[in-house]
Amino acid sequence: MLTLQEISDRLEIQDLMVRYAHAVDTREWTLFKELFTDDAVIDYSAFGGPRGSVDEVTSFLELTMPLFSATQHLVANCAVTLDGDRATARTMCHNPMAVSDSESVLLCGLWYVDTLVRTPDGWRLSERSEDKAYSAVLNPQPSDEHS
Repeated sequence: MLTLQEISDRLEIQDLMVRYAHAVDTREWTLFKELFTDDAVIDYSAFGGPRGSVDEVTSFLELTMPLFSATQHLVANCAVTLDGDRATARTMCHNPMAVSDSESVLLCGLWYVDTLVRTPDGWRLSERSEDKAYSAVLNPQPSDEHS
């Protein structure tokens, strides 16, 4: 049976995953940075992105996210392993991204693989990488009005 502390920790970590999705989708980079430790390493190389510090990755996102008119990061199935003030998590993400000035949608499926630490401000990500499941581009077909 889980202790009250373990239940609280799991809920706080799941909330951190939701806040991450919200920060990226709304492009709230201040909130994004708050979700990580100062020395965190983020690795987006599975989809061709950078591996670097929070500031380096935030700069990358600020440059690339305008390529998409809308994004949705749906996070689910968060498997958490607690070890005192440290934890690991593997969280599924389905991420459709509407390409700006286009009717195309880029679909990405992945798992976030995380190391987390409890800080005075709550749980924070100290390492985040992506384990790619799939990616595909949906291009709507022009309608055939003469059929």
